[in-house]
Amino acid sequence: MKYLLLTFIVSLLSACTTMEYLEEKQITNDLTYHHDLDNNDNFSPDNEWLVYDTRTDEGGIAASGRIEKVNISTGEKKIVYQLPSNQPWGPGAGAVSYSPVENAVVFIHGLMSVTEANPYQQWRRTGVIINTDQPGGKPIFMDARDIRAPYTKGALRGGTHRHEWSGDGQWIGYTYNDAVMKALEDSTSQKHNLRTIGVSKRIGAVKVEKDSKGDNVSGEWFSALVVKVTPEPKPGTDEISHAAGDSWVGTHGYKKPDGSPQMARAFIGSVIDKNGKKVDEVFIVDIPDDITKEGNSGPLAGTETAMPAPPEGTVQRRLTFTANTAQPGCVGIVRSAPDGQSLAFLAKDTKGILQIFTIDPYGKNLTQVTHHDSPVEGYVRWHPSGKSLFYVWKGSIVKCNTGSESFEKRYQLLTKPSAPSPTNLVISHDGKTIAFNRLIGNAKQIFTGKL
Repeated sequence: MKYLLLTFIVSLLSACTTMEYLEEKQITNDLTYHHDLDNNDNFSPDNEWLVYDTRTDEGGIAASGRIEKVNISTGEKKIVYQLPSNQPWGPGAGAVSYSPVENAVVFIHGLMSVTEANPYQQWRRTGVIINTDQPGGKPIFMDARDIRAPYTKGALRGGTHRHEWSGDGQWIGYTYNDAVMKALEDSTSQKHNLRTIGVSKRIGAVKVEKDSKGDNVSGEWFSALVVKVTPEPKPGTDEISHAAGDSWVGTHGYKKPDGSPQMARAFIGSVIDKNGKKVDEVFIVDIPDDITKEGNSGPLAGTETAMPAPPEGTVQRRLTFTANTAQPGCVGIVRSAPDGQSLAFLAKDTKGILQIFTIDPYGKNLTQVTHHDSPVEGYVRWHPSGKSLFYVWKGSIVKCNTGSESFEKRYQLLTKPSAPSPTNLVISHDGKTIAFNRLIGNAKQIFTGKL
């Protein structure tokens, strides 16, 4: 009798342990190409579809000739957009995100003038929007591109990447590289092609005169760069040479002291410390509602020797100062809580272990959220409630609540450890489903789990 009772208790405990893990559901199965979520915002507004690109290991985004979506309940696939004759060198279509408020997606689109000798590049691409309610929908070129002086206000001169919609769907933010600066860099052998951050707003089309090569593109949204970068930052200052790892702050910005909302993007910027070493820190840039007004640092359209300048009213601020500590540097994508009052990022703790930290938009209330004994792998995402974070650690997807309880009580493994680890986490708008990539054979497949 005692043996039977002990067996029952062990079985019950085992069942409870098993129940702690997500019930994973594999949504895609084709092993001939990746179904890459790319760490973007992939859920449709109704939480029923996931959008992804079809890149390959060999060709990357250049070799992705299709954008697809899959229904998480039925597994039905639909082609959202297809290039008629994509080549291994491009044009390419990838890194796609869904609008949170309408059935539209935005993604990288290489220039149609691409050739094997002049392929898809960081500075040779634009953002394209597709209405997913329209099968075979007409591509809407979002950001205008003008690489022939005199340049056009509201247009950029290169390539936008990793596009992200704002909470109201009226803005799209992205990282950026400049073709004019790349040409200057090639001719001078000095660094000019610096990655930075821009935004586009749905306030009117920007028409650009076509060129013979087809490198100029008109756009339906007004675009501007909002972060200032410089090739050689002064040591010990807040000047930066590189900006990336960016995302919108809050669903509708963050609250200013007077209670009004402020649109902003948080990002990782590269400074030079007082000893001449590059250190990545967390920054924020406040973005004015009107991005059409030129500021004091130069023309919005740029010049032949200078990047497009941020509009009047942008304010760029440094939030972290890890360069002054024993464990300098911040990494990953800076992810904001829905209310905009807490920004999550990765940095090393005093033991040198990569952990999740949070800080507010004013550079205060720095908090270490995780206390693992080995590094957090990344893919940090907030739950829509703003009360928990999801990430990958030791091959498992982890949920960690914020708050003052002990760390052991706040975190929970949602998946069994695996190698390779799951990647590209994304949470549905209603907070009920998590989606992620797993490598099955040689192809990334999409999995989901109920939260």
